[in-house]
Amino acid sequence: MAPIPGSGLAKGLAVTLRTMTKKTVTEQYPDTLPDLPPRTRGVIGLFEENCTVCMLCARECPDWCIYIDSHKETTPAAVPGGRERSRNVLDRFAIDFSLCMYCGICIEVCPFDALFWSPEFEYAETDIRDLTHERDKLREWMWTVPAPPALDPAAEEPKEIAAARKNADKLAAEQVAQAQQAEQAAQAEQTAQARQAAQAEQTAQARQAAQAEQTAQARQAAQPEQAAPAEHAGQTEPTAPTAPTGPTEPTKRADPTDPTDPQGGPR
Repeated sequence: MAPIPGSGLAKGLAVTLRTMTKKTVTEQYPDTLPDLPPRTRGVIGLFEENCTVCMLCARECPDWCIYIDSHKETTPAAVPGGRERSRNVLDRFAIDFSLCMYCGICIEVCPFDALFWSPEFEYAETDIRDLTHERDKLREWMWTVPAPPALDPAAEEPKEIAAARKNADKLAAEQVAQAQQAEQAAQAEQTAQARQAAQAEQTAQARQAAQAEQTAQARQAAQPEQAAPAEHAGQTEPTAPTAPTGPTEPTKRADPTDPTDPQGGPR
């Protein structure tokens, strides 16, 4: 179907009419600061602790507006017998914002997340030479960097978070395993102590039983020895025979027929 002639003009006029009927909103700047979106490219902030002086940002900058100076320091060996290591120490990091075209290449190529966009925009100067800001000023702008926006719920989890979670889960599993091993060792020790206590008790009971048996045997052995003197005390000892003092006359029997015998006579 061919477009109706003049339809485009009508649509444009409709937009104009709708805009004309709306209330005009005026930003009261500088009394009221504007609410800028999070991804506003205002100025570049430097997180100095992450900078390793790799020079990637300075080499990739199309305007060559980043100036970096550094020196090397030797770090002693961490362990005896190890070798010394050298590292770069940052001396100067400056950006000339009179040349910067805010392309963001330096932020994208930084491998250690040392550069960030800040929504700060009030850094105008009356002298163009004052637009070269050193690392102290760049560090102050770092604290105005907004937090990164939340990820899409359906987005893939960042590899850094996944690696950190994996390490945390592994560490938690190791701690749980160590706790279980410690608990098992404690239980085994308690069991061993209980067994030792039971064995000691059995040994003590066996000793008491042996002592009681020895006491009973000693009593039984002592009872016959005490009974033997009593039996000997109840028996009469045989009297020794008396020696004869002289010839004894035979006993004269009484004669019943003899009247002279006082024991005689009829009974």
